[in-house]
Amino acid sequence: MTRAVAYVRTAVDAPDAQQVAIETWAAQTGIEIAAWQIDLDVGGATPIAERPGLLGAYRAIREHQAGILVAANVTCFAQDELVAWLIERAALTEGATLHTADGSHPLPARAPTVVEAPRAYTRGAVDLARAFDRVVGRSRIRTTQAAKLARGERIGTVPYGQRLAADGVHLLPDDAEQAVIATVHRLSGEGLSQRAIVAQLAAEGVTGRTGAPLGQTQVGKILRAYPTK
Repeated sequence: MTRAVAYVRTAVDAPDAQQVAIETWAAQTGIEIAAWQIDLDVGGATPIAERPGLLGAYRAIREHQAGILVAANVTCFAQDELVAWLIERAALTEGATLHTADGSHPLPARAPTVVEAPRAYTRGAVDLARAFDRVVGRSRIRTTQAAKLARGERIGTVPYGQRLAADGVHLLPDDAEQAVIATVHRLSGEGLSQRAIVAQLAAEGVTGRTGAPLGQTQVGKILRAYPTK
């Protein structure tokens, strides 16, 4: 069965009517609605970057391998041609086509050209396209990073308290640094300020990875990164 992600956008009205229209369309066409995403109090000309529901719809397309992004009608996607084109471009990038429950084609088949739009308007389209690329890029990076974290893989530099495993990918606890973390929390639990903790660690000869004494910034990062359970 073909899967679809349903998108509901409303600036003033309740979304119930849109949801009913989409559910009726899905029942008539035999399409499975894999996920729902809703943008409340969002206008039709609002850029993609400012629509959390729409961004969530693109993620849902990937997660559910959906081939369709559906809304109740044309204006639910956009009331601005340039924004509409970007919405379609983003959906195609994720492997989905756009549909509407009322059967109308929501978007132009191509992007507006310089001849068809005033220069300032076209410049706005370029800015929107660039913003879209940045948003999609950041979204994919966050998704990739979340997947790596779930697998216990390293992202960027190795955080304090951990070390790189022999496979060069996964992270393991570093016993020496974990002991320092425990000491920092013990001293903090005793009521010492971060400055006092730094002085106590220095008196005990505790050093960081570089061999220098731990500073107040590092102690603060440890307390934030490893909160007391």
